[in-house]
Amino acid sequence: MTGVVEAPSAEARTTCPYCGVGCGVLARVAADGEVIVRGDPEHPANFGRLCSKGAALGETTGLEGRLLVPEIGGREKSWDEALDLVARRFRETIDRHGPDSVAFYVSGQLLTEDYYVANKLMKGFIGSGNIDTNSRLCMASSVAGHRRAFGEDIVPGIYADLEEADLVVLTGSNAAWCHPVLYQRLLATRQKRGTRIVVIDPRRTATADESDHHLALDPGTDVLLFNGLLAHLARTGAVDDDFVAAATTGFADAVGVARAEASSLADVAAGCGLAEADVRLFYELFAATERSVTVYSQGVNQSAHGTDKVNAIINCHLATGRIGRLGMGPFSVTGQPNAMGGREVGGLANQLAAHMGFEQSDEVDRVARFWKAPAIARQAGLKAVDMFRAAGDGRVKALWIMGTNPAVSMPDAGRVRAALKDCEFVVVSDVTRTDTTLHADVLLPAAAWGEKSGSVTNSERRMSRQRAFLPSAGSARADWRIICDIAQRMGFGDAFAFDEPAAIFREHAALSAFENDGKRLFDIGALASLADAAYEQFVPSIWPLPKSGGQHRRLLGEGRFPTPDGRARFVAVRQEGVALAVDVHRPVALNTGRSRDQWHTMTRTGRVPRLMANTAEPTLEIAPQDAAREGLADGDLAHVSSRYGFVRAKVSISANQKSGSAFLPMHWSGQFAANAGAGSLASPLTDAFSGQPELKNVPVRIFREAVAWTGVLMTRRDLRPTGFVHWSRCPVEGGWVYELCGTETGGQGILLSRQFLDGFPPNHLVEYNDRRGLTYRAAALDADGALAEALLVSPPGQLPPRDWLVSLLGSRAPLSPGDRMALLSGHSPVPMPATGRIVCACFDVGINQIAASVARGSHSVALIGQDLGAGTNCGSCRSEIRDIIEDARLKAAE
Repeated sequence: MTGVVEAPSAEARTTCPYCGVGCGVLARVAADGEVIVRGDPEHPANFGRLCSKGAALGETTGLEGRLLVPEIGGREKSWDEALDLVARRFRETIDRHGPDSVAFYVSGQLLTEDYYVANKLMKGFIGSGNIDTNSRLCMASSVAGHRRAFGEDIVPGIYADLEEADLVVLTGSNAAWCHPVLYQRLLATRQKRGTRIVVIDPRRTATADESDHHLALDPGTDVLLFNGLLAHLARTGAVDDDFVAAATTGFADAVGVARAEASSLADVAAGCGLAEADVRLFYELFAATERSVTVYSQGVNQSAHGTDKVNAIINCHLATGRIGRLGMGPFSVTGQPNAMGGREVGGLANQLAAHMGFEQSDEVDRVARFWKAPAIARQAGLKAVDMFRAAGDGRVKALWIMGTNPAVSMPDAGRVRAALKDCEFVVVSDVTRTDTTLHADVLLPAAAWGEKSGSVTNSERRMSRQRAFLPSAGSARADWRIICDIAQRMGFGDAFAFDEPAAIFREHAALSAFENDGKRLFDIGALASLADAAYEQFVPSIWPLPKSGGQHRRLLGEGRFPTPDGRARFVAVRQEGVALAVDVHRPVALNTGRSRDQWHTMTRTGRVPRLMANTAEPTLEIAPQDAAREGLADGDLAHVSSRYGFVRAKVSISANQKSGSAFLPMHWSGQFAANAGAGSLASPLTDAFSGQPELKNVPVRIFREAVAWTGVLMTRRDLRPTGFVHWSRCPVEGGWVYELCGTETGGQGILLSRQFLDGFPPNHLVEYNDRRGLTYRAAALDADGALAEALLVSPPGQLPPRDWLVSLLGSRAPLSPGDRMALLSGHSPVPMPATGRIVCACFDVGINQIAASVARGSHSVALIGQDLGAGTNCGSCRSEIRDIIEDARLKAAE
């Protein structure tokens, strides 16, 4: 909800701020201030569909947790005071220690215009390459692989290719959860034309569940698998010899290495932990199917050998000439809404704007002339992992973090937090308070989605507008405005005299065409003179858009590449040993990634009850064999440690996990749980070419925490508990539910009551405590007689139900005498249906409702959809619905 407005607004055509699919959204503000969103049926990325997160965007625009006023040292200050201080400290640091003593760490949440001026300020006028982005953790290996193979960071295909392909290979991509709208497009076209889907992933994910063929390879063995495919293509005569001869170099070396490493199917299968028959089926499918698309994402990129994995995939497409043509090509799908836009403007530390780089001095000179920036940086800056190391050891003395939460999301996050604490001057501009803002000397409130205006580029190179339809909250400002204000105070005013994002976009477009002459495929020169009105009306468009006209939607299909000789390059790659290997001390390989309904560190989605209701607390998914070895049961609290740190999470035993591996969601921060952030475990070891860290294969030790009691606190208050072995919290209608546990024995309920309920007068408090002090129940009523708080404490596994109490907390209605008497039992005095854990977040359908529908005869996902609507929108819950149906079938057969 937002503040009340005088009249309902017209729908604004904007773009979703979540994943790289780039879905179009129609948003409006109702007369009561409620923000209502729906999918834009005219946007070519989604044609009106939204996933569970996108559909809940209207529930993320409130002011809870928002930064509203600048702060210095935790005290509210004026914008002038804050901006003057930041500019002065950065200028003094540069004057004393040189330009490389300062750094920016930015985000794929920024709009292209924000990204552009940040890059221009640091590289062009401060004169350092020290600007990097959280996309370093996301797509840097794809960028490096593209540049090695194509000479430029080019994604050749478009989304329509998934609908034209006869074979789609999804590797390292749980698209059903991470890019659900795009995945639903793929499933819809499979129904029409029989597209085969192969999923390559150590986990059996929701994506694998609906595939024709799943290869559960051992973590980190992707290069061997695709080298084996390249060798198979050469061995069986499936290579397009004419294309290879006319359009590529390096084929003989790449195939020679592949043949030596993958001499037989048996060798590949053994090295990847797969059945030989499964490998053969995949290879034969790929060899026989011309229209093949290979979609890859973080499972490939987030590796200390991610660039080699990317090139191993590209090699197979180059060998068959399947690139840039209808229904074929390698397809990198980005994780963030503007990861591609950041790459276009040079947001990575080793790039310059407009797909130029530091390797060629003429490109550096070209950007310097265009910007009129003689002090331009002439060498690459610090990549993300190295940047925070430098902040910790004093080489970087002033650091500005924009729109991201590295205290949680970076690998070896404990060391990153220590670096932020030790850094002399830390500035954070963001929308909300995070674990990172705790370390800021200066906080700058940034405008949020719905309040800011600019552009983003999605995974198929499609530029779309984000448009403002809300006033900025408090005194928040757009990121581009904040950056330009700082730049002007640092003495660079003429170069940053922008008065609107349209002017920045025009300069960005002009630079893309400057002295280009077709050498760089990224060219949007046709938009360099875009009038303000045309910018406002800009429709989603795929680049390149050169001034000469002749837009090409697919790229590289004509066999010409943006390399000096016009040829693509095969890159000979080898299957290296994993960056860190499991051993007797840490015998499980930990994988991290997204949960279905969550986003990054939950700064937006974590406050939406229906998005938290599917997985309400941090959960470690582990294989049955590994759980049995460690004596773990479902619901136990696990202690997980790597050489970098530890976390605690609830155990979920799942046959979807391969023995020797486990999965922990990436989202949990100190705002929502104690010691549950996957970044604390992750390895800071990085890819030699891309600088992207290893996040998918970290050796860990797992053991059961000895918990003596468990508790649940239901409250309207926004708390951060301390002193517990573990806690986590989940928003519900009207407040929060806190899960608590500890190792103390006896009397814990009374102590917790004094901690949490002490402010309520005795006549507003009802409680029960057993004589042994093991079980405690208490409920506190407000002045109107409505439930304000409830506290339940029991030995592990003995807590009563809480659905009814949660519903009372949300209703805020005065309780009847019967309700008061039933409070301590947790059971409603009259029968009430229990929804249970939410399975379909789009339509708020719970597990108990689905089970009841199955009992009524809904024995398929389609029938459940007809009965309840579940699974009929984004489809990301269909795998779970299928599991519920199968569980019911097995129970009926017992």
